[in-house]
Amino acid sequence: MKTILITGSSTGIGKACALHLDKLGFKVYAGVRKQADGDNLKKEASENLTPIILDVTDAESIESTVSIIEKETGGEVYGLVNNAGIGISGVLEVTPIDEIRKLMEVNVIGLFAVTQAMIPLLRKGKGRIINIGSSSSLMAFPGGSVYCASKFAVRAITDSLRLELKHFGISTVMVAPGAVESEIWEKRKEYKTELRKRVKPEIAEHYKALARFGDKIEQVIKKIPASEVAKTVTDALTSAKPKYYYYVGSDAKGAAKAAKLPQRLLDWMIMKRIQKLGQ
Repeated sequence: MKTILITGSSTGIGKACALHLDKLGFKVYAGVRKQADGDNLKKEASENLTPIILDVTDAESIESTVSIIEKETGGEVYGLVNNAGIGISGVLEVTPIDEIRKLMEVNVIGLFAVTQAMIPLLRKGKGRIINIGSSSSLMAFPGGSVYCASKFAVRAITDSLRLELKHFGISTVMVAPGAVESEIWEKRKEYKTELRKRVKPEIAEHYKALARFGDKIEQVIKKIPASEVAKTVTDALTSAKPKYYYYVGSDAKGAAKAAKLPQRLLDWMIMKRIQKLGQ
């Protein structure tokens, strides 16, 4: 009955983690944005899972969540899974600054805010922080600078907190999945369609090969079930000596290896692939 808070539990990885940990007997607080999402989640879970309205970009929402958990648990929490995130991407030249700010607010500032608020409870529980990164935490790719920047930040935050909180008995870990079966792919497709409608034809022409490359990669990339990530998160939470990083899926493991290559060679390999698939 150790207590876990998971952000972004409405769908995908967050939902899979919430249901998996609930089945294992954890007391799960599953952060969702809408009451309907919480109701749907509750239908698949035990009475130990509590959906809780949590907007990681809203200070009052975070404060309310922490207050509820503190009151119901006596202020002792074992795990925080920072999963909430936005997965949009596009070339920098055509990505609106407001959308960049929104992504950073959720993926980075929101993670900071929730973690900061939860540290006193985690300190009491000598708990663990699991930050959900990505293969994009390991290597950046053209057309994804905004998303990659946010996920590189997740890795940097993890590395800093691992040392910053170690003397409290708090372990900080990054789980980096590759492509995961989720509603995020349909959202990405819708976003790209709308973004391309707003781009001037002469600008779109400059990035034609890159756009084709991105579309083909999304069609052929092997996506793993979210349940695989949930199992890895469980390992990170329960292992006597957790790893610093967990890579889930062949593309994430491949990215970890590729990131060790000389940068000039890696750039050449990426550009050759864009030229081949972008024709």
